[in-house]
Amino acid sequence: MIAAFSVAPTVTDNPNGEMSEAVSRAVRVVRESGLPHETTSMFTTIEGEWDEVMDVIRRATEAVEAVSPRVSLVIKADIRPGYTDMLHQKIDSLNKHFEEHQD
Repeated sequence: MIAAFSVAPTVTDNPNGEMSEAVSRAVRVVRESGLPHETTSMFTTIEGEWDEVMDVIRRATEAVEAVSPRVSLVIKADIRPGYTDMLHQKIDSLNKHFEEHQD
């Protein structure tokens, strides 16, 4: 499965409302998991088996929860048993269509 998730504190001590310190705790959990992943400005995408992906998301959420009494979590998942490396294959397929339709 591939899961894109965003986890952030709803409360922050930063006067500018920045959440990057708390979010970095979650991203650290993902990076240390060893699962394929990508982080963008809005979401982290992670790939693996259901139980391992959900475990990482849970631990990432707990890492943010450690610094905020309330946490926001958004998850979107693509569950497709028997397929691997879809994190890259989906982009490769998309780029192939762009190349085919260039004028």
